[in-house]
Amino acid sequence: MASSRAVETSLQVATAAILLSLPLWAGDYSANQIGLLLLYGMATQSVALCWGNSGFLPLGQSLFFGLGAYVSAFVLRSAAAAAAGGEWQIILLPLAIAVPAALAYAIGFIVFARRIDSGPFFSLITLALCMLGFLLANQWSSVTGGFNGLTDIPDLLMTDRYGNLYYVIAVAAVVVTALITWLNRRPIGTLWAAISENEDRLQFFGFATHKLKAAAFGLSGAIAGLGGALYAPHEGLVGPQAVGVALSAQFVIWAAVGGKRSPLGAQLGAVVIGLLAATWRDLFTYWEVLVALIFIVVVRLFPDGLAGAAAALARIAGLRVANAIPEKRIDAHDIAAIDMRPAQSTLLTFRKVEVSQGGVNILNGLDLEVGAGVINCFIGPNGAGKTSTFNAMTGRLPVRAGDIHFRGAEISSSQAWQVARLGVGRKFQIPTVFAQLSVNENLQIALWSNRIRPRQMLTAAPLHWNSLQRVRTLEKFGFLEPNMAVRASDLSQGMRQMLEFAMVAITEPRLLLLDEPCAGLSAHETRHMMDAITSTVDELEASAIVIEHDMSALEKIADNVVVLHQGRSLAVGSLAQIKMSEDVKAVYSGGRK
Repeated sequence: MASSRAVETSLQVATAAILLSLPLWAGDYSANQIGLLLLYGMATQSVALCWGNSGFLPLGQSLFFGLGAYVSAFVLRSAAAAAAGGEWQIILLPLAIAVPAALAYAIGFIVFARRIDSGPFFSLITLALCMLGFLLANQWSSVTGGFNGLTDIPDLLMTDRYGNLYYVIAVAAVVVTALITWLNRRPIGTLWAAISENEDRLQFFGFATHKLKAAAFGLSGAIAGLGGALYAPHEGLVGPQAVGVALSAQFVIWAAVGGKRSPLGAQLGAVVIGLLAATWRDLFTYWEVLVALIFIVVVRLFPDGLAGAAAALARIAGLRVANAIPEKRIDAHDIAAIDMRPAQSTLLTFRKVEVSQGGVNILNGLDLEVGAGVINCFIGPNGAGKTSTFNAMTGRLPVRAGDIHFRGAEISSSQAWQVARLGVGRKFQIPTVFAQLSVNENLQIALWSNRIRPRQMLTAAPLHWNSLQRVRTLEKFGFLEPNMAVRASDLSQGMRQMLEFAMVAITEPRLLLLDEPCAGLSAHETRHMMDAITSTVDELEASAIVIEHDMSALEKIADNVVVLHQGRSLAVGSLAQIKMSEDVKAVYSGGRK
């Protein structure tokens, strides 16, 4: 059976062959028409790169397409006026790609750095910027030519817009498709997909997701700029419509119909829908209604577009073998080492920490110390502040007063990815994994935590990394190895709980935060999880804080027990001491407020 990657590559090669031979059997007129749609297709691919691959939707992508077109027009017209065309074009035309890329990266970095849930705001901001660009293009007549735009744009060096320029466009379209596909098969592509699935979870593995998203948006700006750079010599004029909202909306529609997760699907969506629209325009007065109906039907029935539907059929037919276990594994000493500095006697301290939300006090002057090399268990009634304590130290709840120190570093105002880089690993009460990624991809992301460097995200080597802790963890959870190609969403609840713990363990943290790791597990699975926790803590010479309500589980693993009540530490000691505490008995029996 052929793998999905082989099928995808074969389709891309076949498409490239058709595009490059098109003028020979369809004629120059058809090639010119297809060339324009391929340029739009590049911009559509740039939308799909952000939307389908990275989980955020740019609604103003024509801003970068039009900016590339205007810069290209300036360069070509200036080169012709200076009678030094070749040199000027070679030196300055890359600006038509670089300027949109830099602008997109800057916008993405500023917006995404502010908050993790900035997706809707980002979409609206890009739409507003697109509208602003359209306004400037219309009114800044001295630069943009105003409503009429820039006209009399000369041909690109050594090309004819009605002839061989098509081959330049076709090659560019093939290269862009191949580039996005190549990136999707590298660690950076896996991380983008993880952001789309669960950005919050990825931050808890130490990844600065705002930088990864800004990089994706910057690349999308470059791709849209490339399309615009070739649009100017292809059309011979650039007007405000090149940065208009209507064109941006079409990019989104084409990506949705063709397939927002497939670079080839997005490209073909633009070409096919563009050809249908051109045909229907001459046949029906309300041809836009037909395009809208296609969009509604496809999005309703196939959320990942026609390419996504084809991929689903391939999986049903047995054609998909998802990211099988890499045969080659690099030993642990060949990958970037985790920080293993000797731990201090006191690993974590809370001093008079206060947290409130919506006018409700959650933590009320919490004082707490966690020693190194021990398993601490948090217990207490619902609402006592157990999970909120985790949230406060991992940047998910703002600390109003007091301070939190981990390994000597003040982390009260740190973000989740910054805390993770210090050596904190967190498992959530509800299993939080990357559901649509394979088990192997989930484990790969965990292995890259605090190890992978930016340049390595573009290489294949990290796909083959291994570590001693990974080997140990796979031995603890025997079901993982034979299910490497299975999507995490297809695992049972208990398996997902164990997968998430395995991911946390593979990061080799100094402190494990485990929020009800046995929730939903059977008695046998609970015993297995408790054994895995104790052995992992011993192997890593780490500490753990476990939130758990099962007293039999606590007896098995707890070195120290902390009872929380109303956001304060009520009692600290061994489980036997806690059982004898009158204060604890009063709280659990309802006798103390």
